[in-house]
Amino acid sequence: MASGVDLHLHTTNSDGRLTPTELIRLAAGQGLKVVSVTDHDSTEGLAEANETVREFPQMRIIPGIELSTDIPGDEIHMLGYFIKYDDAQFQDTLLRFRRGRVERAQLMVEKLDALGIHLEWDRVQAIAGEGSVGRPHIALAMVEAGYCTEPQYAFPEYLGRNGLAYVERPKMMPAEAVEMILGIGGVPVLAHPAYMTDMRSNIAELVPAGLVGMEVYYSRYKPALVQELAQLAKSHGLIPCGGSDYHGLGNSDEPLPGSQGPPMETVERLEEAADKLSHTAT
Repeated sequence: MASGVDLHLHTTNSDGRLTPTELIRLAAGQGLKVVSVTDHDSTEGLAEANETVREFPQMRIIPGIELSTDIPGDEIHMLGYFIKYDDAQFQDTLLRFRRGRVERAQLMVEKLDALGIHLEWDRVQAIAGEGSVGRPHIALAMVEAGYCTEPQYAFPEYLGRNGLAYVERPKMMPAEAVEMILGIGGVPVLAHPAYMTDMRSNIAELVPAGLVGMEVYYSRYKPALVQELAQLAKSHGLIPCGGSDYHGLGNSDEPLPGSQGPPMETVERLEEAADKLSHTAT
């Protein structure tokens, strides 16, 4: 049963294919009541999303972000909710991350070229539009050029962590992301934990650092995994969060916004946590 909540959505301001306006209108069409736009290392789409949501009095937006972090041998993404995203130091840090993403994408296109996959950098940038160029945009360019049939097929061999054209990102540790989110009064939540190599150990290390929640409800999680994650979250006192992680990339099996969201109770618990943390941050 749909919960009316989706706390993990992307726009053209990172690696999604819909503008904030298009995304909010799609979410409204799906009957969603609470959403969070969580672009990678960017809050550039929040103003437009907040403006568009005025068209839909039944819907509200939680300001959010998804920060990209690394540990040896693994990627960990950290969501932040109810962030005070106009913080100048925070925005300076995000700008550095986005510049690093562009440099990384250029290097990956160069590696693909050496492998016989010839893409025009200008075309990759055009696909990204106003957003920061990322791997999904390269994957879309590969589809357009006929090297694969769907964006998802570009990752295992070429763009994924062990792919032939993979390039490491500028580094930030997960605990640093937690600290950054807490510093602007936000609520840090671990994204798609089941994708991590050593999920339980990583969560156990992040809880003392200030982790408040973890994604339990996720578009590609089967019921048994959702149940396992719910128990894990409960054992650590973490708020069970989640969402579709919708990008609009055109993969035939991509779930729509709202397809796997947390209950409305999650939103209430996040609000309570944000209220406490905002007083701590100030």
